Amino acid sequence: MERKYINRHSLMNCLKKVQADGVSLYAPVARGEQTDFRFITSVDEISFGHIQTTRSAKAVVFPCTEKLFSYKKEKNDVKLRDYDADELPDILVFGIHPCDAVGFGPLAGIFNWDTQDKPYNERRKRITLISLACNRADEYCFCTSVGGGPGNTEGSDIQLTPVKEDGYLVEIITDKGNEWYEKYGSFFENAAEDIRKEDYLVEIPVKFDMEDIIRKVSGVFENDTWRLQSERCIGCGACAFVCPTCACFDIQEDAHGKTGNRIRCWDSCGFALFTLHTSGHNPRPKQSQRWRQRIMHKFSYMPERLSVVGCTGCGRCSRACPVDMNLSDNLKMLNLL
Repeated sequence: MERKYINRHSLMNCLKKVQADGVSLYAPVARGEQTDFRFITSVDEISFGHIQTTRSAKAVVFPCTEKLFSYKKEKNDVKLRDYDADELPDILVFGIHPCDAVGFGPLAGIFNWDTQDKPYNERRKRITLISLACNRADEYCFCTSVGGGPGNTEGSDIQLTPVKEDGYLVEIITDKGNEWYEKYGSFFENAAEDIRKEDYLVEIPVKFDMEDIIRKVSGVFENDTWRLQSERCIGCGACAFVCPTCACFDIQEDAHGKTGNRIRCWDSCGFALFTLHTSGHNPRPKQSQRWRQRIMHKFSYMPERLSVVGCTGCGRCSRACPVDMNLSDNLKMLNLL
C-alpha cells in the first residue's frame, strides 16, 4: 500500500481537475440539519465537518428507483430496449467513511449471489471510492463491533486520513486507486515516514460480540426477545433506506398505453406488505417477525450464504429511527441469551 500526502488546497484543486475531465463527482453536502451524498457542481459544496451523512452512498450504485428496460408494443410484436450501460458516466465518490466503503462488499454479494445483476455491476465498474478515515464519532457508531474500524481500508480505492489541520495522509489501496493516482499524482507529495495513522483515528469501543451473535441467532428463532425488541417498531422502513447494505427491492410496471418501463424500486422487509401474497396470506404478519427477519438476514443468512455480515456499524438506522430503536443495544441483548 503506497502512502502519500496532500494538503486541503491541493485536494480541492485535484477534485476540480476531476470534474473538468468529465467525471461525475458525488460528495457529502450539508443542507440545513442534514448532510447527504449528492452530485456536486462545485467542490465548495463538500462538507468535511459532519460525523455521518443521513443516508449512505449506496444510491450511487443502487438507485432508489432505476429503469431496467423499456418496451413498445407494435402490432403482434413487442420491442425491448435493454439497460444501456453506455449511458453511465464515470463517477468519483469522495468523502465516504470506512463504514460506507465496506458496505459495497455486501451489496456486491447480494447482487451477484445467483444471477449477476447488470445494472449494479455496470455502475460499480465506473465508480472510484475515496474514503475519509474517522477522527470523530458519536454514541451510535459501532463499526469496531462488526469487524470494521475508523481507519478500515476495505472497500476503498484510496483513503485519506486527516493528520494535520489542513492535510491528509493518503493510502492508495486498489488497482483502481493506482490508476486514479497515476492520472492525478501531481497534486500529491511524499508522506513523512514518521506519520502514524493510528494516532489520528477516533477510538470506538466494541459494544457486542459479533461472532457470538452469529452463532446464537439462528437458534433463537422462536425466542420472545424479538417481540420485546419490536414493540416500538412502526414499520416505517427508515432503517432500511439509510442502511449501506439493505438491498430489498420491488419491481413496478410504469405503463402508458403501448409503451412502458420496468422499474426497480427500494423496498423493505420491515413493511407489512413486503411478504403479502396475492392470495392474501402473509407469512410474516407480525412486526416482531419482520424485525426478526431483518436481524437474521444480516447476522445469519448473509454470513451463511455470502460469508459477509450485513451490517457495517454506521449507526444510521438508530439515528434515523423515529421511535429510538437502537440496533447496537438490541444486539447486546442477543449476546445475553
